[in-house]
Amino acid sequence: MMKIIAFIRNWALPLAMAAGVAAFPLAAYLSPLTPCLIFVMLLLIFCRIPLSEIRFRIVHIWLLLIQVGGGMGVYFALAPCNTLVAEGAIACVMAPTATAAVVITDRLGGNTVSLTSYTILSNLGTAIAVPLFFPAIHPMYENLGFWSAFLLIFGRVLPLLVAPFAVAVFLHRFLPRIHKKCANMHGASFYLWAIALMIVMAQTTHTLINEPTGGITGIWIALAALVVCCLQFFLGKRIGAIYGERVAGGQALGQKNTILAIWLAHTYLTPITAVGAGSYVVWQNMINSWQLWRERKRQEVAGTMPPK
Repeated sequence: MMKIIAFIRNWALPLAMAAGVAAFPLAAYLSPLTPCLIFVMLLLIFCRIPLSEIRFRIVHIWLLLIQVGGGMGVYFALAPCNTLVAEGAIACVMAPTATAAVVITDRLGGNTVSLTSYTILSNLGTAIAVPLFFPAIHPMYENLGFWSAFLLIFGRVLPLLVAPFAVAVFLHRFLPRIHKKCANMHGASFYLWAIALMIVMAQTTHTLINEPTGGITGIWIALAALVVCCLQFFLGKRIGAIYGERVAGGQALGQKNTILAIWLAHTYLTPITAVGAGSYVVWQNMINSWQLWRERKRQEVAGTMPPK
């Protein structure tokens, strides 16, 4: 039994993605669960963050400017060629930092405290930037009007990204026992993540099969996501290195909450553009796997850990 559990945990990413592809006909029924799963996952993770260690720094401002401003820059650079590719790219850039980035940063010897602080700021930036920019670039909001569209998206995205942190702070202050139980639910957040990944992959597969503009467009969107992924890791490392946080900077910009990115693209942009965030799951995990392999080899050469 323990071997089965270990196998599931070690191969959770490909298993969840494969299950999502296989179960794509159920996407329409399961997709309403995605916002709830995202909220609960963020709440459980924020409950594990020591509030006393949260510190915002200058490097965070630069990273946030790239996350928000870079998203618009990528969109306007690609839109003259293909608006769908541009929409897929902006979703990948404006998505907030993945909470799992802290784990990778720790294994790479980076500043986890700084990254945790930026993760909170990154979620707030997305909650404000998405309602501001998405109505301005997507034609489906033309009849609704900019401010009506802004309030509609803002009212849905802000609670999803900011409320979990507010609830975590409230529990820490007034209900410490419940806060402690939430902080200790490591396994629950892991399995919720796997379920959410399965659902969003089912959504993406359903869109690819039923969307008439799929095919070659989906390939271009996936390739744009690859370029965007590499650029964000590169820029994050370069900016982070200036402030002595090369690893944290790279993970802050490069490792995204792809489940949220897929949901944002599928809900507020053209559904086919969710392919970009769906492929970003693969690209960022390939880069992370390479980084972890390289760090292990470095430690073996330095003699700081025994080779396996």
